[in-house]
Amino acid sequence: MIRTRFAPSPTGYLHVGGLRTALFNYLYAKHNGGQFLLRIEDTDQKRYVEGATEHLIETLKSVGLNHDEGPEAGGPFAPYVQSERTEMYRKYCAELVEKGAAYPCFCTAERLDEMRKRQMELKQAPMYDRTCAKLSPEEVKAKLDAGEEHVIRQKIPHGEKLRFKDHIRGTVVFETQNIDDQVLMKSDNFPTYHLANVIDDHHMEITHVIRGEEWLPSTPKHILLYRAFGWNEPEFAHIPLLLNKDKTKLSKRQNDVSVESYLEKGYLIPALMNFIALLGWHPGKGEEQEIYTMDELIERFDLEQVHKSGAIFDTEKLDWFNYRWGKEIHNQEMAKVAKEVDADVKIEMNQRKEQVYTFSSSEKEAEFQSKRGEALLEKCKDQIEDSWMEQKELLLRALVTLEDKIIKNPHETHDNLKCFFTFKQAEKELIMNEKMKVDEATAKQALEESHKALSGFEDWQTMGALQQFMLNLIQEIGLKNGQVLWPLRAVLSGEQFSPGAFEMLWALGKDESLNRIKITQEQL
Repeated sequence: MIRTRFAPSPTGYLHVGGLRTALFNYLYAKHNGGQFLLRIEDTDQKRYVEGATEHLIETLKSVGLNHDEGPEAGGPFAPYVQSERTEMYRKYCAELVEKGAAYPCFCTAERLDEMRKRQMELKQAPMYDRTCAKLSPEEVKAKLDAGEEHVIRQKIPHGEKLRFKDHIRGTVVFETQNIDDQVLMKSDNFPTYHLANVIDDHHMEITHVIRGEEWLPSTPKHILLYRAFGWNEPEFAHIPLLLNKDKTKLSKRQNDVSVESYLEKGYLIPALMNFIALLGWHPGKGEEQEIYTMDELIERFDLEQVHKSGAIFDTEKLDWFNYRWGKEIHNQEMAKVAKEVDADVKIEMNQRKEQVYTFSSSEKEAEFQSKRGEALLEKCKDQIEDSWMEQKELLLRALVTLEDKIIKNPHETHDNLKCFFTFKQAEKELIMNEKMKVDEATAKQALEESHKALSGFEDWQTMGALQQFMLNLIQEIGLKNGQVLWPLRAVLSGEQFSPGAFEMLWALGKDESLNRIKITQEQL
């Protein structure tokens, strides 16, 4: 059975890069009918943040990444917190020393600093010079008996070419003489990431290690540890870096990188996860789909389709996903409301890929539009003036005409609503439109004919009926759509940008619409 794990350090918030690593591990395990584990790697006690573990678990669960085994979930390989497994690490570290695969190092921090400084002056790669590896057993025993502070270093076998297969990068080769003798056990008797990671992955039966490419240089060290213990190593996959728009590594200096922050800003969980999944992964050539549910991601995910190159973390793209998911969720809610109002409602998609509802009566449609407005009101109620609530029917209709804008940018709703509640007489320059071939004479004719026809029209409850009525009128008077609808929209809203003429007529209603048209006619 395939077993993957996410092994974060409890040092604060969950980074969006960490979320992507967790997601890829989760998707690969679930795609293959396997298990996903959570392990807390807290061996670096200096960086430990109180409460971070609990917060991290809560965040992962909130976005739908539920682990099969972990700190609070338990499992056959508990405990899943590394600070609770230190005796095991010390035991295995002693075994490595006994086998000659590791050795005590007594070098002081001052000596190591001087060594690195000298290497840099000589333009050499900074590596431990193996001074302590040359100590005799008697010298080592004497230093240990004297209680000298020390660490345990891995003894890398030099003169070898270490090859391994990476699911994303293919065959990777390292020259072992270029690999540093890393520290395995610190002087405080706590293991480093490298030792604890290998021991835990082996004992927890992890089959696939999926992690960021920054860990690629550490992989040969880990493989050599597996071999020193006589264990089979897992399979590896190193996913690409997340980058800023300028191709630098994603950092909090240029971006907000906290998952919790994006959730607090109101980003929808399906949108965030959809966006994160496509940072470095795509299901294949010719695939145009971009909106995926978690079930669809599980079905489609494959490590072989993860890219090698870095992925740009573009918040504008995230905003687009958030809008699309907001629209999708709202549409699902409205389809449910529509069927509650009228069991036989017909739902279609128009050319703009918007849902169109057909009801058995105008009363049923009016009831639905009212509930639709109430749902939109919930999304932007902090943008509504108290006086507007006194004209509830107008408010709800106006909100329906702004549906797309409210889903995309609810904080702009107040400005978009003003034209419905405060009549601003349109300037002549706004009513005319050279591109639409609307001059003063055309505008006068359009407004006169519209006022006359709409005065006798009665079915103002149904936007579709209003639309068809106006289209028939335009055809009768021999003008083009834009020559009538542009001046009509400008007169009704008084703004350069607003909902269309049909939407404005329906929202304002008969009396207010005719009144606004008449005032502007007199002006012209």
